[in-house]
Amino acid sequence: MSKILVSGLVNLETTCSVSGFPIEYAPIDYRFFGVNSAVSGVGYNVSKALAALGNSVDTATMLGKDSAGDLALDALKNCGINCAHAVRCMEQTPASVVLYDGDGRRRIYCDLKDIQERSYDFGGVDVSEYDAAAVCNINFSRPLLHKAKQAGIPVATDVHVLSSIDDEYNREFMECADILFLSDEGLPCEPRNFLMQIEQRYGNKIIILGQGGNGALMYLRDEGKFYDFSAVRVGEIINTVGAGDSLFSAFVSMYVEGMHPIECLKRAEIFASNKICSNGASNGFVSRNELEKLYCGFGGGIAVNDNLS
Repeated sequence: MSKILVSGLVNLETTCSVSGFPIEYAPIDYRFFGVNSAVSGVGYNVSKALAALGNSVDTATMLGKDSAGDLALDALKNCGINCAHAVRCMEQTPASVVLYDGDGRRRIYCDLKDIQERSYDFGGVDVSEYDAAAVCNINFSRPLLHKAKQAGIPVATDVHVLSSIDDEYNREFMECADILFLSDEGLPCEPRNFLMQIEQRYGNKIIILGQGGNGALMYLRDEGKFYDFSAVRVGEIINTVGAGDSLFSAFVSMYVEGMHPIECLKRAEIFASNKICSNGASNGFVSRNELEKLYCGFGGGIAVNDNLS
């Protein structure tokens, strides 16, 4: 069992299915069983996924002193996550609303309250006891980046949507990441070109670009090679919210186990594909054994192309 420290946002999320985008005005729309609320947030999603895969997980986060904070703390504990580093220092817990349609498109409204102006004291956290740190790109996580690097702990982060390698907000996260994830949304140029620019600037060991229905692209610095992974479909897609968090979590879990990155990403794609057959960003995570059964069921049928110029 690997021990992983996660630092990131935990919030209350409400998801609502819509007929499509743009949304035509109407005073009311009945969406029977289409509106659901649950604890979510990248920090929670990653923590829950890692715990489901059999890891020992500690979560560093900031919660409100309100009822939503109570729900969030209970949800973390119910997943078997150590909450010693979850502090109740805010008046209100962050919240989000996600609108999604049948084609997988979504619109997220995120209310972070004042969490971006708050700091977290990692002084009492002994990072040397962890096998890896999954550091979500929220402001209070920044001190952990450097503390983990100084301790020689692998740092994994997901900067999500990135349009420039000089992105001021995400620069510090990219500088410290051994494993860097990002989405293909909003890229300013051809994907391989953009990933090479990132590697040349920041020297990340592994860079993975999530491409949704088109699979994923991975660059391994030690091999100097790109690997293009075909998309995986486990079942009927219900809601794609949280797919990227699932891909990230499963890859980190497999990597800390000692698997080669190619095998890590194959399993991560299956894990994420299975997850989006459920509704809600924090639902649909399978166990390590269940993931291996799904992987064997594909019989190595995930195409990986390494002949990329």
